[in-house]
Amino acid sequence: MAVGPTTRRRQLGADLRRLRERKGLTLEEAGALVGVSKATLSRYETKEGTVKWPAVDALCREYGASNQERETLVDLAKGAKIQGWWRSLADPIPDSMNLMLTLEDEVVREDHYACMYVPGLLQTRAYAEAVHRASEMRCTDQEIAHMVDIRMKRQELLDREEAPHIWAVIDEAVVRRMVGGREVMQDQLRHLLRRADEPQVTVQILPFAAGAHAAAVGSFVILGGPTPELDVVYVDIIGGGLFMEKPQELERYKLAFEYLRAQALDIHASAALLDRVCREL
Repeated sequence: MAVGPTTRRRQLGADLRRLRERKGLTLEEAGALVGVSKATLSRYETKEGTVKWPAVDALCREYGASNQERETLVDLAKGAKIQGWWRSLADPIPDSMNLMLTLEDEVVREDHYACMYVPGLLQTRAYAEAVHRASEMRCTDQEIAHMVDIRMKRQELLDREEAPHIWAVIDEAVVRRMVGGREVMQDQLRHLLRRADEPQVTVQILPFAAGAHAAAVGSFVILGGPTPELDVVYVDIIGGGLFMEKPQELERYKLAFEYLRAQALDIHASAALLDRVCREL
């Protein structure tokens, strides 16, 4: 899978920190060696903002990095300015969605737990429109259409030659919640069944019978990067979303997802439940 600009930038930050710690230097000590401030070097390592590749080159030399390590990090620094497809959209998008699009364009896997709606990557257009109309009460028809168009564009990553693997654990309440009316809901469930047959998509239903479970607090997505240190958790909140990447936060959500997968129906029983609910509508 091609590595995008945000993944390159985040990988660069993680590697710079790893090399500095391997050398046993503090931020202040390392910065003094190449003439940058502690604050600047800290920013380089936090995986955000611009970096100057000559500074990266100098840091690698001071850290005793191999020629291959140094060349790789300099290339990462040079490639961190490339922009994604959504930058050319005529209408603006929310900051949280901008980051989501950036990260999602570069993932190797996504682990979804959905307790309210079908995950966006698996929604039909009519279902997506109904969801947006319900949650964005003050938006115009044009604004809703714009957000639905973005959601549909996002789904193209499922059809890439090297598509990420999508593993969705969906609460039974989601498939029984009537969104957009009977016809829209039936189409959505059939679409979910079709997607679940594809090799890059796994769908499990968490049945009501499972009772209390590990993620009663709400829906979340674990966005998996090329390496574990680049994983990010996205949690839906009113008015946007929250991104978390601290190790303890990641571990908590990864463990919760493992429990959810264990409590959910297997893929065959999940498909049977989806089919049954569809026929009952």
